[in-house]
Amino acid sequence: MTIGEFRKMALEIPTAIERSHMNHPDFRVTGKIFASLGVPDENWSMVKLTPEQQQMFIKKAQKVFKPSSGAWGRQGYTNVYLPSAKASIVRAALDAAARNIALKKKKT
Repeated sequence: MTIGEFRKMALEIPTAIERSHMNHPDFRVTGKIFASLGVPDENWSMVKLTPEQQQMFIKKAQKVFKPSSGAWGRQGYTNVYLPSAKASIVRAALDAAARNIALKKKKT
């Protein structure tokens, strides 16, 4: 998967917009980040999952998903290794991440 393919998928999510944070592109719904590109480098992206979702995606594709470093990773932030990623599983992770943000926003 390329950066362009990831970007296109992220922006296909209803109401998703692209912005920038910490000098890398991010993708938001309801004003909150659900994914980003370039973390930690141009081969990687990040999706904001729950810890349970993170474990499920890692179990399905160990060469693609890994926890982000430190406390972020323990909270469910998950790095995606783009060169090994297949569109179908990345789409599922992006959908889950966007849904997490939308549901969290409704609760507040």
